[in-house]
Amino acid sequence: MRIMGLDFGSKTVGVAVSDPLLMTAQGLEIIRRKEENKLRRTLARIESLIQEYEVSELVLGLPKNMNDTEGERARLSYEFKDKLERRTGLKVTMWDERLTTVAADKAMIEAGIRRENRGEYVDMIAATLILQGYLDRRKNSEQKSV
Repeated sequence: MRIMGLDFGSKTVGVAVSDPLLMTAQGLEIIRRKEENKLRRTLARIESLIQEYEVSELVLGLPKNMNDTEGERARLSYEFKDKLERRTGLKVTMWDERLTTVAADKAMIEAGIRRENRGEYVDMIAATLILQGYLDRRKNSEQKSV
């Protein structure tokens, strides 16, 4: 079984998935939609990926403000979490995603991706960073309990 990481944005959802050993996260794709509230196709695509990759758990980025407060984007992310849980029946863990977009942008600069092309990848890389952070925390927690 694998874990899927999601970066939920106003018109995109970045998707990443773990390896079967739950050690590393790999970016899969960016699901795009024309309107923010049109989620039926987005949820259907996520369901399809869950089946294809035999996903047993979801991790959804929680966009907190730098002062640790939650705003409108966080509220929308919780609503998306509820929709995911109802539709998939899987547990969805919220994960603090502060600075993941900044880290994703930095990684693309270091990789030499041109500025005009970075928008094509940033959500998928952010989803990968969200999932990798979760996997690392999970692994560290398991090692401490042994």
